[in-house]
Amino acid sequence: MARDLFEVKCPCCDAMLKIDGDLQAVIAHEEAVKKPAIEDLAAEVAKLKGAAGRREEAFQKSFAAEKNQGQVLNRKFDELLKQAKANPEFGKKPRDFDLD
Repeated sequence: MARDLFEVKCPCCDAMLKIDGDLQAVIAHEEAVKKPAIEDLAAEVAKLKGAAGRREEAFQKSFAAEKNQGQVLNRKFDELLKQAKANPEFGKKPRDFDLD
């Protein structure tokens, strides 16, 4: 007795599943064809060769930013100190028990 099977595509692996509705079971499956991880080996090698230059450039930017970080912090401190001297209440937040 031939039963009708219906096909469903698996959302995880894209395999085609043949399912028997009466038995509620997978009868057969066909795995999806996976494309290779690296299609063009020469292009991937070129990317790897260029990666060293990109890393060096990112390092130099980070180094320059870190080098100036001390000057930036000093400038921020001086500005906040100037504001605090001009206004003694600058930066003070009321505490909950002071409001009673």
